[in-house]
Amino acid sequence: MKKLPFLTMIATGRLTGARYWTLLLAFFCVCAPVRAADVQSKAKQFDRYFRQLLKEKEIPGGAYVIVDGDKVVAMDTYGVRVRGKRGRVDTHTVFRLASVSKTFAGSMAAVLAHEEKFDWRDRVVNFVPELRFKTRSLSRELKIEHLLSHSSGLTPNAYDNYLEDDKPLSKILPKFANIDPRCKPGKCYGYQNVLFSLIEDVILQTTGVSYERQLERRFFTPLKMKDASVGWERFMASDNRAAPHVQTGRGWRAVKVEREYYFAAPAAGVNASISDMAQWLKAQMGYYPKVLSPEVIQDITTERVETRRHMRHRIWRDHLSHAGYGLGWRLYTMGDDRIIYHGGWVAGFRAAVAYSEKQKIGIAILMNAESRAIADLTANFVIDITGNGELVRAMVNH
Repeated sequence: MKKLPFLTMIATGRLTGARYWTLLLAFFCVCAPVRAADVQSKAKQFDRYFRQLLKEKEIPGGAYVIVDGDKVVAMDTYGVRVRGKRGRVDTHTVFRLASVSKTFAGSMAAVLAHEEKFDWRDRVVNFVPELRFKTRSLSRELKIEHLLSHSSGLTPNAYDNYLEDDKPLSKILPKFANIDPRCKPGKCYGYQNVLFSLIEDVILQTTGVSYERQLERRFFTPLKMKDASVGWERFMASDNRAAPHVQTGRGWRAVKVEREYYFAAPAAGVNASISDMAQWLKAQMGYYPKVLSPEVIQDITTERVETRRHMRHRIWRDHLSHAGYGLGWRLYTMGDDRIIYHGGWVAGFRAAVAYSEKQKIGIAILMNAESRAIADLTANFVIDITGNGELVRAMVNH
């Protein structure tokens, strides 16, 4: 007898009785949407892992949030704002986001591009005429999208050392006249902070509104990110801020808050609490469409350049089949899912944010110490909730 498809067999009455109910149950178990992870259970496991790792590394303070769709599943904190002092980290303690700031710049630029304030293919020299490469024709090939996707073609981190010496961009830009990209703009990846931050000039000139004010009006206020701000002055004005800590032979030591990288605000100038990051995750996953439309989210998470070397990272390498960069976001392919991710590291702070595009489960972590533990925490959580590994095993093997 010719075998008929399951649904045809039902329609023709050739499947009845106990076999009917057995196969019907199996059909819905396979075809109906099934959550890949018990998020509440995973969150509890993560909390144990988070505390275990921060205690082991003697990290002064940190915070995390786990978001499932538009709901906060877990949000908690650890430790103190300043080592040796009593003030504890809470859900409104402000941290520097470092390069996680790039997710705000990419998103803000995309919102304005979709409002036709400028086009991704516009030349950067139209807005920043003082930018010149050694071969001047290459300067004219640099487009706005190349800034936000790190595809200028320049050697990675060009002139970051000047940022670290607290030099403003106006003093750094003339240096680019001494060098050329190693490939044509748009053809290869090279992570940048100085060039990335030129989007601030584009935004000001095309809207007449400062980058800081745009973030406040378009993101911070409507998303009720009450602790978020831009810049050194705003960070220092907060009474509930975390101090940066660096590792010494005697453990973690609190240091002063440097102005470095605040001069490159789109690249590393945003400050926020873990409560703020819960809102930012929801917006990025599509739950505030009036702030970030589906079209904007699709734009910023569309790959502009491949980042093959990121597939060799010690934690991710066994799980990724592809890595690329969109507009302010890293894009990692893991099985049939994509992880939208960014990390940040600057002068005594670490930050990370990531979410599963398929499951709409996300995590953000903030620390007031330059510890690599944040990479373990973020990657192992993502690997766990996507079904590509087990967090419990990571805890045991750690």
